[in-house]
Amino acid sequence: MNRILITGENSYIGTSFDAFMKQYQDDYIVDTISVRDDEWKQKDFSLYDAIYHVAGIAHADVGNVSEEQQQLYYKVNRDLTYEVAKKYKEDRKDSFSQFIYMSSIIVYGDHVSIKKKRIITKETKPNPSNFYGDSKLQAELKIQPLADDNFQVCIIRPPMIYGPNSKGNYPQLRKLALKLPVFPDIPNERSMLFVGNLMVFVKEMIDEKLLTNVYCPQNNEYVRTSFMVNEIAIVHRKKVRLFKFMNWSVYLLSYVPGKIGGLTNKAFGNLVYESRKEKNFIDLSESVKLTEKE
Repeated sequence: MNRILITGENSYIGTSFDAFMKQYQDDYIVDTISVRDDEWKQKDFSLYDAIYHVAGIAHADVGNVSEEQQQLYYKVNRDLTYEVAKKYKEDRKDSFSQFIYMSSIIVYGDHVSIKKKRIITKETKPNPSNFYGDSKLQAELKIQPLADDNFQVCIIRPPMIYGPNSKGNYPQLRKLALKLPVFPDIPNERSMLFVGNLMVFVKEMIDEKLLTNVYCPQNNEYVRTSFMVNEIAIVHRKKVRLFKFMNWSVYLLSYVPGKIGGLTNKAFGNLVYESRKEKNFIDLSESVKLTEKE
């Protein structure tokens, strides 16, 4: 049986993966631990074929974080990640192992624009815009030298993740879908990742024993903000009329300095990974149905 350890006991991704793997409990043993204190240092990591490290401090309002809080991001996202990976390698010795680290698309920076499509390729170099993105990138750089023939360091840089009870941008879109009768139909494109698709991807990584590399999973289709809003409304049998005749006003708002322009570009900006398909991923419509069902 494959044995998998999830670090991040109460994390959204960790609990989602644990729940997802219960359907395969005849073939896998999945344990979850907290790494908030030092008790994890006493655990025997040699028992596990893979560690899925999702523990960390999530994105915050980067404009209102003290220097002390910023250092905490590095302590948890960078230093703790390295400590866990180092102990795992030492405990496993010469056995084949996978350390799967949950990074983020944020390592490429958070710049998005309604005016220009930004495509991230294999050649795109990380360029964090703030301490949060830098703390994730620094963790990557610190654990990569640990990799060897037996110890695989697999880094996942997902785009925006959504799913049942998710946080972040999706709940905001949901509120708009349930309240607004009309919504601007801006032809933007975003890479997004349904949490169920992420779970499938991680399981396949472990099953196929993928080797040290950076992986950027995404849904099989790019997401247009207005289409996602419409899909959410459809599930709730509401009608949102998409319109284009006022798009020029949205484009004008994107030029406004400060918060207004920032929010407009964030909502309708273009940011995608280069296109690739995963055979076992469900599409946007079905993922929204599963998300709203919960």
